[in-house]
Amino acid sequence: MIHIGQLIETELHNQERSVTWFANKLYCDRTNVYSIFKRQSIDTEQLLRISIILKYNFFKYYLEEYNECEKNSTIL
Repeated sequence: MIHIGQLIETELHNQERSVTWFANKLYCDRTNVYSIFKRQSIDTEQLLRISIILKYNFFKYYLEEYNECEKNSTIL
């Protein structure tokens, strides 16, 4: 299963961006950013905003999981 919050946190650190910078771009408090990092799932509109801010397609993880499930004929 995908833990999208961890993936977002990892990418933010890979880009050497601060939580404060990210919170400012999302127009939220730093505490909200830490809450995002803990989430296993996320609203698609928010994920799109995050993808645009970080210039990184987080949807690809869901597509990969979908393709793997389809290939194996499994249902989550």
